[in-house]
Amino acid sequence: MSHYIPYPIDQVRHISYQLCLAVKFLHDIALTHTDLKPENVLFVNSDYNIVFNHRKRRDERVVRRTDIKVIDFGSATFDWEHHSTIVSTRHYRAPEVILELGWSQPCDVWSIGCILFELYLGFTLFQTHDNKEHLAMMERILGPIPYRMAKQSKKTKYFYHGRLDWDERSSAGRYVRDNCKQFRRYMVVDEPDHQQLFELIEKMLEYDPKRRITLVETLQHPFFERLLPEQRINNVTSSKS
Repeated sequence: MSHYIPYPIDQVRHISYQLCLAVKFLHDIALTHTDLKPENVLFVNSDYNIVFNHRKRRDERVVRRTDIKVIDFGSATFDWEHHSTIVSTRHYRAPEVILELGWSQPCDVWSIGCILFELYLGFTLFQTHDNKEHLAMMERILGPIPYRMAKQSKKTKYFYHGRLDWDERSSAGRYVRDNCKQFRRYMVVDEPDHQQLFELIEKMLEYDPKRRITLVETLQHPFFERLLPEQRINNVTSSKS
């Protein structure tokens, strides 16, 4: 799927709808995927057209059909099974996983939020390989990590008096400052479709997993109201949340 990004907003809508629906099915049976990322979302048919992008002055591949499948259930975990301390590929890892606060289905929702951002813009939101830097990026983009989560974390070395212990004057601090900005500033066009997408992603990137939007709620979000009738699948919100 990563060969085509970024995608037009209508394709982002259809892909994200299917992704949320597929993962909701897992959540309904008490299963957490734990490793959602673009590489684990495949097109059913990868045929594409070559279209010239006049703004970027280059040819680009545009996929013809956006039907998808979710793959790689090797790390999927039922609620009653042992939960590994660390799950998810780094860039799509939820804060409760990094802070070792325990995890369940909401960590998938965080990963989906990161994927939606990547579909829309064509690059990874949290481009890092270090835990503290990852948390600093979150704070730069999404605001401060809740005090309660910081105090409950086993990773006390990351915090000082409940605040992230981060030196913005260091080389890593300058990297975060130069490469991250407030979330809404990433929006390409200030139009209703784009505003709705960013509102949805913000709800998926809620720090507190207990307050994070569920996939049942996600599928009822206004962003999906403009799906074409043939793209909809019936009875998507009838199961438990």
